[in-house]
Amino acid sequence: MSTLTVENYVKTIYTLLQQQSSETAATGEIAAALEVSPGTVTSMLKTLSESGLAEYTPYEGVSLTKSGRALALRVLRRHRLIELFLVKTLDLSWDEVHEEAENMEHAVSDFLVDQMDKYLGLPDTDPHGDPIPKSDGTVRQNKTISLWEHSAESEFTLVRVIDQSSDFLRYLSEVHLEIGSQGSIVNRSSEGATMTVQIGDFSTTLSKQIAEKLRVNA
Repeated sequence: MSTLTVENYVKTIYTLLQQQSSETAATGEIAAALEVSPGTVTSMLKTLSESGLAEYTPYEGVSLTKSGRALALRVLRRHRLIELFLVKTLDLSWDEVHEEAENMEHAVSDFLVDQMDKYLGLPDTDPHGDPIPKSDGTVRQNKTISLWEHSAESEFTLVRVIDQSSDFLRYLSEVHLEIGSQGSIVNRSSEGATMTVQIGDFSTTLSKQIAEKLRVNA
């Protein structure tokens, strides 16, 4: 049986690889994501490699094996379904559910998660737009681009948020940017690295850093 630490590591590695469209994740990136020292990460990566969950090469990075990827998807399935369940049944907001799901994802059984899935109608995405892995390990990936890459001549629909920290999500709610929000780009300043967007009657200016964390339909 995998431990909480092992599950957190394979989930983090998988998430980093998906976000960067990369074949390997660097030790420093994993350390930053998990808020631990690089030395701690190096030690754990050796353990994952010995367990057959990862392939680790010092100074080059780490990738997941087939078994490691399957475990990561199981953990992500639990996490994302728990988030959606908390939003739908307890009316928690999207900025409140991440930490709760972090605590619960290691305790619930796959059977209970499958029942949540059925109760929720076999959803494809969680409250932040992340795809929910299916029980067979498949993941539906819709093609998206960042809001910063989006054409100024057409409308956009926000479908996913990469940064899921509570403060960032609360900020997005304040400026009317939530999953499903529709808007258009009013203007873009390449020199200032900002863009102004219109959502209904509300307009707001976003930095490039923020806009790159927002995914819209391609």
